[in-house]
Amino acid sequence: FPAVRFTLAGSDRSTLELPATGGTPEGRLARIAQVMGADFPDNAIAIDAMRDGVHLAGHVSIPSYTRANALQQYAYVNGRPVRDKLIAGAIRGAFADVLPRDRHAVTVLFLSLDPATVDVNVHPAKADVRFRDPGLVRGLIVGAIREAMAGAGIRAATTGAAGMMAAFRPGAASYSHPGPANGHRSYEAAFRASGSSFDHGSTLARSPQRPLDMGEARPARGFAENDQAAFDTGPLASADARAGIAEPAEALLGTVLGAARAQVHENYIVAQTRDSLIIVDQHAAHERLVYEALKNALHSRAVPSQMLLLPEIVDLAEEDAERLAMHSETLAKFGLGLERFGPGAVAVRETPSMLGETNVQQLVRDLADEIADNDTVETLKERLDRIAATMACHGSVRSGRLLKAEEMNALLRQMEATPGSGTCNHGRPTYIELKLADIERLFGRR
Repeated sequence: FPAVRFTLAGSDRSTLELPATGGTPEGRLARIAQVMGADFPDNAIAIDAMRDGVHLAGHVSIPSYTRANALQQYAYVNGRPVRDKLIAGAIRGAFADVLPRDRHAVTVLFLSLDPATVDVNVHPAKADVRFRDPGLVRGLIVGAIREAMAGAGIRAATTGAAGMMAAFRPGAASYSHPGPANGHRSYEAAFRASGSSFDHGSTLARSPQRPLDMGEARPARGFAENDQAAFDTGPLASADARAGIAEPAEALLGTVLGAARAQVHENYIVAQTRDSLIIVDQHAAHERLVYEALKNALHSRAVPSQMLLLPEIVDLAEEDAERLAMHSETLAKFGLGLERFGPGAVAVRETPSMLGETNVQQLVRDLADEIADNDTVETLKERLDRIAATMACHGSVRSGRLLKAEEMNALLRQMEATPGSGTCNHGRPTYIELKLADIERLFGRR
């Protein structure tokens, strides 16, 4: 209720005062910042969507701005605060591809719908609600969040730059931030931990799947064909000219990720924009690009299936068997062929080839539970997406691959054009941005 001023005082606490901010979208975001913290607006995406009489508004964090638990996920239905499993599940589904499993998005969502289509009397504390059309509500939340993230383009969390600033200053090891397990840990330790899983040695072998033309490996000394050129004491020239790198076009400096200037430690691309320095983890970034390409191929056509030698009969409750039969056409698109087999049973004749040998009984029961809870078939899709993620990890540019300038710039342009490329498919950031003003403060120029 951003139009209302709140004051909370007591003998056992300091006074909390939240001034009214107004009922406009800007006022709502200002109130959210009062509660969630001043850095939330800079790391938030606005949500505003409508479907079949249900309106969803609010803000969600960008994928690289997360928390160790879901306590900062707030949801309101017709102004009533709720802790609803369907809404929480929809938020998890919307962020499934971009967050680690032990991290959670920060969200404030407001649902408005006809009171006759929602039952608020299913929980003594009114914390849970029951929607007449749960599939509609879940689909609206998932679709609106994903569409908003795609429309927001690629963004890096401001907390990454703050961590880098702290790491550069004397006594950097004392800087800490909330970690998923132990509360706090040093930024440097967190940075090493997040990057360690991408260190696959210094192999220069080509990847079997290469959306980019990676070309042949460069010499270890990088772009400079003649190292002595960097120490030329003749007439002054630009650093790029001395290093043998072409002066970047002005248009590249105006892009989100700028122009590639160097590759350091055979894994990190250093780029420049007009007002910032960008550091990109080449393996994490390309992993996301390959993953999105695999997903698009996977979901744009029917998934290849494998015929079972003998049909697998799965005994279920009658209502579960009926739900699966109703969704059989959708399941067939994912390569799972099933049909009714008498009362309380289904016969599975085909399974997705990508899954290989799988526990058909457990797969079908999990699907039945998923459909019963949310009236969707997300379980199978998530399994296929996880396989695509594994393939992407093995098919992406490895740490230790030396890249040419044009290859690095091609990677940056693909990142800008790919939704969700601010994080890899393990949820780790793919790049960090440090503003020129921050760099100048490090050197005492501001």
